[in-house]
Amino acid sequence: MTLIEPTADRQSTALAPDPRSLPDRAARSWTERMAVRPRAGSTYAVTTESDSTYLVDIAQHTCSCPDNRIRGERCKHLRRVAIEITARRVAPPGKERAVCDACGTVTFAAADARTPHLCSHCRLEAGDIVRDRETDDRLVVTAVTDTSAADYDTNDGYPADDLVVLATYLSDAVSATEPREYAFPLSRLHPAEDAELVDGGSQ
Repeated sequence: MTLIEPTADRQSTALAPDPRSLPDRAARSWTERMAVRPRAGSTYAVTTESDSTYLVDIAQHTCSCPDNRIRGERCKHLRRVAIEITARRVAPPGKERAVCDACGTVTFAAADARTPHLCSHCRLEAGDIVRDRETDDRLVVTAVTDTSAADYDTNDGYPADDLVVLATYLSDAVSATEPREYAFPLSRLHPAEDAELVDGGSQ
């Protein structure tokens, strides 16, 4: 494998496409004012500038507009739903928009997901191996709770609204019959590197 080195003279590039370079339907999907609202399953209601509303099924790649239904074209409404999902303005099918309870960024969660809702950057799950930023000890996560770090005197110095993670020291999880759980602020823990898990790492 040959790695490509970044160069100092690399040209800056805009991420949004230049509408002048796009086919008409694609350009209109980016530039026209539309409201996209999730409906049941994989469907979305798209209301256009002319106040017409069409039903898009993103999984079936269909739209109720004449451009798609009669002419078989990939219409601006289908394109717009895809753009809004990619831009995280609307949730993909099966998910709902939510705010990460740890960092406040927009994330997506299953409609029946248990709280707390965590983005991919903050998410820890039972069984994950993490390191304590203060001691460098390795622990096994047993649960992420809705409890605030402010509820524990031992969490002074951490944000009061930090979520509490319950964890067991890795050595206890391996050897003890009933390992003791400890409460940590979420921001005090970070995932252990994959290499540590492969070679066993050091406690």
